[in-house]
Amino acid sequence: MSKAWQMWLKKRFQYHQPKTLSQRDVLVFIYRQGYLYLVLIFISFIAGVNYANNLILGFCFLVSAVLCISFYLTFKQLHGLKIELVAEEVGQVGQAAQLHCYFHQPIKQARYLYLECGEHVEKIYLSEIRQQMSLTFYSENRGLFEYPKIKLYSVYPFGLVRAWTYFYHQKKAWIAPKAELVSTDHKTTKNSQESDLDEYRELRNYQLGDSLHAVSWKQVARGQGMYIKVFEPHQDEQSLEICYEQMPSQSHEQKLQYMMGLVEQCEQQQAAYRLQLPQAELELGVGDQQLHKAKILLAQA
Repeated sequence: MSKAWQMWLKKRFQYHQPKTLSQRDVLVFIYRQGYLYLVLIFISFIAGVNYANNLILGFCFLVSAVLCISFYLTFKQLHGLKIELVAEEVGQVGQAAQLHCYFHQPIKQARYLYLECGEHVEKIYLSEIRQQMSLTFYSENRGLFEYPKIKLYSVYPFGLVRAWTYFYHQKKAWIAPKAELVSTDHKTTKNSQESDLDEYRELRNYQLGDSLHAVSWKQVARGQGMYIKVFEPHQDEQSLEICYEQMPSQSHEQKLQYMMGLVEQCEQQQAAYRLQLPQAELELGVGDQQLHKAKILLAQA
Protein backbone atom coordinates (compact mmCIF):
# COMPACT_ATOMS: atom_id res chain seq x y z
CA MET A 1 0.00 0.00 0.00
CA SER A 2 2.82 2.38 0.88
CA LYS A 3 4.58 1.71 -2.44
CA ALA A 4 1.39 2.34 -4.39
CA TRP A 5 0.86 5.59 -2.45
CA GLN A 6 4.39 6.74 -3.26
CA MET A 7 3.92 5.93 -6.94
CA TRP A 8 0.69 7.95 -6.98
CA LEU A 9 2.37 10.93 -5.31
CA LYS A 10 5.30 10.80 -7.72
CA LYS A 11 2.99 10.71 -10.72
CA ARG A 12 0.76 13.54 -9.51
CA PHE A 13 3.42 15.92 -8.20
CA GLN A 14 5.96 15.73 -11.02
CA TYR A 15 7.99 18.94 -11.41
CA HIS A 16 9.40 19.86 -14.83
CA GLN A 17 9.27 23.67 -14.90
CA PRO A 18 8.32 26.60 -12.63
CA LYS A 19 4.98 25.73 -11.05
CA THR A 20 2.22 27.89 -9.60
CA LEU A 21 0.38 25.96 -6.90
CA SER A 22 -3.31 25.53 -7.63
CA GLN A 23 -6.06 23.79 -5.72
CA ARG A 24 -5.12 20.50 -7.34
CA ASP A 25 -1.52 20.75 -6.09
CA VAL A 26 -2.27 21.32 -2.38
CA LEU A 27 -3.29 18.62 0.08
CA VAL A 28 -5.01 19.62 3.36
CA PHE A 29 -5.75 17.53 6.42
CA ILE A 30 -5.85 17.57 10.22
CA TYR A 31 -2.42 17.97 11.83
CA ARG A 32 -1.13 16.62 15.16
CA GLN A 33 -2.84 18.96 17.64
CA GLY A 34 -5.92 18.91 15.44
CA TYR A 35 -6.81 15.40 16.60
CA LEU A 36 -6.95 16.58 20.21
CA TYR A 37 -9.00 19.50 19.01
CA LEU A 38 -11.48 17.07 17.43
CA VAL A 39 -11.75 15.26 20.76
CA LEU A 40 -12.55 18.60 22.43
CA ILE A 41 -15.29 19.27 19.87
CA PHE A 42 -16.76 15.79 20.34
CA ILE A 43 -16.75 16.00 24.16
CA SER A 44 -18.29 19.48 24.20
CA PHE A 45 -21.02 18.35 21.77
CA ILE A 46 -21.89 15.25 23.83
CA ALA A 47 -21.92 17.29 27.06
CA GLY A 48 -24.09 20.00 25.52
CA VAL A 49 -26.63 17.45 24.23
CA ASN A 50 -26.74 15.36 27.43
CA TYR A 51 -27.16 18.34 29.73
CA ALA A 52 -29.23 20.36 27.22
CA ASN A 53 -26.86 23.25 27.86
CA ASN A 54 -26.94 25.84 25.11
CA LEU A 55 -23.79 27.51 26.44
CA ILE A 56 -21.76 24.32 26.00
CA LEU A 57 -23.26 23.76 22.54
CA GLY A 58 -22.41 27.34 21.60
CA PHE A 59 -18.84 26.72 22.68
CA CYS A 60 -18.80 23.53 20.58
CA PHE A 61 -19.96 25.43 17.48
CA LEU A 62 -17.39 28.17 18.12
CA VAL A 63 -14.39 25.83 18.27
CA SER A 64 -15.76 23.95 15.24
CA ALA A 65 -15.85 27.23 13.29
CA VAL A 66 -12.23 27.90 14.28
CA LEU A 67 -11.24 24.52 12.84
CA CYS A 68 -13.09 25.23 9.59
CA ILE A 69 -11.41 28.65 9.27
CA SER A 70 -8.03 26.97 9.88
CA PHE A 71 -8.57 24.80 6.81
CA TYR A 72 -9.03 27.86 4.64
CA LEU A 73 -6.20 29.97 6.13
CA THR A 74 -3.70 27.12 5.99
CA PHE A 75 -4.64 26.30 2.40
CA LYS A 76 -4.11 29.95 1.40
CA GLN A 77 -0.52 29.78 2.66
CA LEU A 78 0.39 27.64 -0.35
CA HIS A 79 -2.25 28.48 -2.93
CA GLY A 80 -1.04 30.83 -5.69
CA LEU A 81 2.63 30.52 -4.76
CA LYS A 82 5.02 30.02 -7.69
CA ILE A 83 8.14 27.91 -7.13
CA GLU A 84 11.17 27.57 -9.39
CA LEU A 85 14.01 25.12 -8.69
CA VAL A 86 17.53 25.65 -10.04
CA ALA A 87 20.23 23.10 -9.22
CA GLU A 88 24.00 23.20 -9.58
CA GLU A 89 24.86 20.53 -12.13
CA VAL A 90 28.50 19.99 -11.11
CA GLY A 91 29.95 19.50 -7.65
CA GLN A 92 32.91 17.90 -5.93
CA VAL A 93 33.37 15.46 -3.08
CA GLY A 94 33.57 17.38 0.19
CA GLN A 95 32.28 20.60 -1.33
CA ALA A 96 28.78 22.06 -1.33
CA ALA A 97 26.28 21.41 -4.10
CA GLN A 98 23.33 23.77 -3.89
CA LEU A 99 19.69 23.58 -4.88
CA HIS A 100 18.23 27.07 -5.25
CA CYS A 101 14.52 27.69 -4.62
CA TYR A 102 12.87 30.85 -5.97
CA PHE A 103 9.48 31.87 -4.59
CA HIS A 104 7.12 34.28 -6.38
CA GLN A 105 3.77 35.50 -5.09
CA PRO A 106 1.32 37.76 -6.94
CA ILE A 107 0.92 40.22 -4.05
CA LYS A 108 2.84 40.84 -0.85
CA GLN A 109 1.53 38.72 1.98
CA ALA A 110 3.03 36.92 4.94
CA ARG A 111 3.52 33.21 4.41
CA TYR A 112 4.89 30.90 7.12
CA LEU A 113 6.20 27.74 5.50
CA TYR A 114 8.40 24.74 6.13
CA LEU A 115 10.53 23.20 3.41
CA GLU A 116 11.64 19.60 3.84
CA CYS A 117 14.26 18.14 1.49
CA GLY A 118 15.87 14.90 2.55
CA GLU A 119 17.14 15.50 6.07
CA HIS A 120 16.88 19.28 5.68
CA VAL A 121 13.94 21.08 7.28
CA GLU A 122 13.99 24.85 6.83
CA LYS A 123 11.62 27.46 8.18
CA ILE A 124 10.67 30.04 5.55
CA TYR A 125 9.06 33.41 6.08
CA LEU A 126 7.91 35.00 2.83
CA SER A 127 6.98 38.66 2.83
CA GLU A 128 8.20 39.91 -0.57
CA ILE A 129 7.05 39.39 -4.14
CA ARG A 130 10.20 37.42 -4.93
CA GLN A 131 12.48 35.61 -2.48
CA GLN A 132 15.18 32.99 -2.70
CA MET A 133 16.66 30.33 -0.47
CA SER A 134 19.37 27.74 -1.08
CA LEU A 135 19.70 24.19 0.20
CA THR A 136 23.23 22.84 0.59
CA PHE A 137 24.16 19.20 0.13
CA TYR A 138 27.45 17.34 0.55
CA SER A 139 28.20 14.10 -1.27
CA GLU A 140 30.86 11.71 -0.05
CA ASN A 141 30.83 9.66 -3.24
CA ARG A 142 31.95 10.51 -6.75
CA GLY A 143 29.46 10.11 -9.57
CA LEU A 144 25.83 11.05 -10.15
CA PHE A 145 24.05 12.69 -7.21
CA GLU A 146 20.26 13.03 -7.23
CA TYR A 147 18.80 15.86 -5.19
CA PRO A 148 16.03 14.64 -2.84
CA LYS A 149 12.39 15.42 -3.49
CA ILE A 150 10.98 18.53 -1.84
CA LYS A 151 8.02 18.75 0.50
CA LEU A 152 6.58 22.20 1.18
CA TYR A 153 4.01 22.62 3.95
CA SER A 154 2.40 25.04 6.38
CA VAL A 155 0.53 24.68 9.70
CA TYR A 156 -0.31 28.37 10.05
CA PRO A 157 -2.13 29.84 11.96
CA PHE A 158 -3.07 27.47 14.82
CA GLY A 159 -1.20 24.25 14.06
CA LEU A 160 -4.49 22.35 13.80
CA VAL A 161 -4.39 21.79 10.04
CA ARG A 162 -1.54 21.11 7.64
CA ALA A 163 -1.46 22.04 3.95
CA TRP A 164 1.34 20.48 1.93
CA THR A 165 2.61 19.64 -1.54
CA TYR A 166 5.49 17.72 -3.12
CA PHE A 167 7.98 18.42 -5.89
CA TYR A 168 9.25 15.27 -7.56
CA HIS A 169 11.91 16.87 -9.73
CA GLN A 170 14.72 15.38 -11.83
CA LYS A 171 17.53 17.62 -10.57
CA LYS A 172 20.93 15.91 -10.57
CA ALA A 173 24.58 16.82 -10.22
CA TRP A 174 27.81 15.18 -11.33
CA ILE A 175 30.16 14.97 -8.34
CA ALA A 176 33.85 15.14 -9.25
CA PRO A 177 36.49 13.37 -7.12
CA LYS A 178 38.27 15.07 -4.28
CA ALA A 179 41.52 16.74 -5.33
CA GLU A 180 44.77 15.11 -4.19
CA LEU A 181 48.13 16.76 -4.75
CA VAL A 182 50.82 14.95 -6.74
CA SER A 183 54.19 16.21 -7.88
CA THR A 184 54.18 16.98 -11.60
CA ASP A 185 56.70 15.26 -13.84
CA HIS A 186 58.65 17.80 -15.85
CA LYS A 187 58.43 15.50 -18.86
CA THR A 188 54.67 16.01 -19.11
CA THR A 189 54.98 19.77 -19.20
CA LYS A 190 55.85 21.32 -22.50
CA ASN A 191 55.75 24.66 -24.17
CA SER A 192 52.36 25.15 -25.83
CA GLN A 193 53.68 27.62 -28.41
CA GLU A 194 57.10 27.61 -29.96
CA SER A 195 57.80 30.58 -32.16
CA ASP A 196 59.91 29.93 -35.25
CA LEU A 197 62.26 32.78 -36.09
CA ASP A 198 61.83 32.02 -39.79
CA GLU A 199 58.05 32.50 -39.54
CA TYR A 200 56.49 35.93 -39.46
CA ARG A 201 53.01 37.36 -39.74
CA GLU A 202 53.52 39.93 -42.49
CA LEU A 203 55.97 42.26 -44.27
CA ARG A 204 55.84 46.04 -44.23
CA ASN A 205 57.87 48.74 -45.92
CA TYR A 206 61.16 49.73 -44.38
CA GLN A 207 61.04 52.96 -42.38
CA LEU A 208 63.91 55.11 -41.21
CA GLY A 209 65.04 53.92 -37.79
CA ASP A 210 64.00 50.28 -38.21
CA SER A 211 66.54 47.69 -37.09
CA LEU A 212 68.47 46.02 -39.90
CA HIS A 213 68.09 42.69 -38.05
CA ALA A 214 64.38 42.70 -38.97
CA VAL A 215 64.99 43.31 -42.69
CA SER A 216 63.84 40.54 -45.03
CA TRP A 217 67.06 40.05 -46.95
CA LYS A 218 65.44 37.49 -49.23
CA GLN A 219 63.32 40.23 -50.75
CA VAL A 220 66.34 42.51 -51.00
CA ALA A 221 68.30 39.83 -52.84
CA ARG A 222 65.46 39.43 -55.31
CA GLY A 223 65.42 43.16 -55.97
CA GLN A 224 61.96 43.61 -54.49
CA GLY A 225 63.03 46.33 -52.08
CA MET A 226 63.56 46.54 -48.32
CA TYR A 227 60.84 45.08 -46.12
CA ILE A 228 60.60 44.57 -42.36
CA LYS A 229 59.45 41.27 -40.86
CA VAL A 230 56.53 41.61 -38.37
CA PHE A 231 56.57 38.60 -36.04
CA GLU A 232 53.70 37.15 -33.98
CA PRO A 233 54.03 38.00 -30.30
CA HIS A 234 55.65 35.15 -28.43
CA GLN A 235 53.74 33.84 -25.45
CA ASP A 236 55.64 31.64 -23.07
CA GLU A 237 52.69 29.62 -21.87
CA GLN A 238 52.99 26.17 -20.40
CA SER A 239 50.57 23.32 -21.02
CA LEU A 240 50.13 20.09 -19.10
CA GLU A 241 48.95 16.77 -20.45
CA ILE A 242 47.18 14.94 -17.62
CA CYS A 243 47.11 11.27 -18.54
CA TYR A 244 45.22 8.63 -16.57
CA GLU A 245 47.80 5.93 -17.27
CA GLN A 246 50.65 8.02 -15.87
CA MET A 247 49.09 8.65 -12.46
CA PRO A 248 51.28 7.13 -9.70
CA SER A 249 48.67 4.75 -8.26
CA GLN A 250 47.00 1.42 -8.94
CA SER A 251 43.63 2.53 -7.56
CA HIS A 252 41.11 3.89 -10.03
CA GLU A 253 39.69 6.42 -7.55
CA GLN A 254 43.16 7.53 -6.47
CA LYS A 255 44.15 8.16 -10.08
CA LEU A 256 41.09 10.35 -10.58
CA GLN A 257 41.85 12.27 -7.39
CA TYR A 258 45.39 12.97 -8.59
CA MET A 259 44.04 14.15 -11.93
CA MET A 260 41.59 16.45 -10.16
CA GLY A 261 44.45 17.88 -8.12
CA LEU A 262 46.47 18.61 -11.26
CA VAL A 263 43.45 20.25 -12.87
CA GLU A 264 43.03 22.59 -9.90
CA GLN A 265 46.75 23.43 -9.93
CA CYS A 266 46.57 24.32 -13.62
CA GLU A 267 43.53 26.51 -13.04
CA GLN A 268 45.26 28.34 -10.20
CA GLN A 269 48.31 28.98 -12.39
CA GLN A 270 46.17 29.70 -15.49
CA ALA A 271 48.09 27.03 -17.39
CA ALA A 272 46.37 25.17 -20.22
CA TYR A 273 45.85 21.44 -19.73
CA ARG A 274 44.52 18.41 -21.55
CA LEU A 275 42.86 15.33 -20.01
CA GLN A 276 43.28 11.79 -21.28
CA LEU A 277 40.99 9.16 -19.75
CA PRO A 278 40.50 5.54 -20.85
CA GLN A 279 37.10 6.28 -22.42
CA ALA A 280 37.20 10.04 -22.94
CA GLU A 281 39.49 12.95 -23.72
CA LEU A 282 39.35 16.70 -23.10
CA GLU A 283 41.05 19.06 -25.50
CA LEU A 284 43.60 21.66 -24.43
CA GLY A 285 42.17 24.67 -22.62
CA VAL A 286 41.86 26.60 -19.37
CA GLY A 287 39.15 28.59 -17.62
CA ASP A 288 35.74 28.07 -16.06
CA GLN A 289 34.29 26.14 -18.98
CA GLN A 290 37.34 23.88 -19.16
CA LEU A 291 37.12 23.21 -15.42
CA HIS A 292 33.39 22.47 -15.75
CA LYS A 293 34.03 19.92 -18.51
CA ALA A 294 36.96 18.37 -16.62
CA LYS A 295 34.84 17.81 -13.49
CA ILE A 296 32.08 16.15 -15.51
CA LEU A 297 34.53 13.79 -17.24
CA LEU A 298 36.20 12.83 -13.97
CA ALA A 299 32.81 12.32 -12.32
CA GLN A 300 31.67 10.04 -15.14
CA ALA A 301 34.91 8.07 -15.43
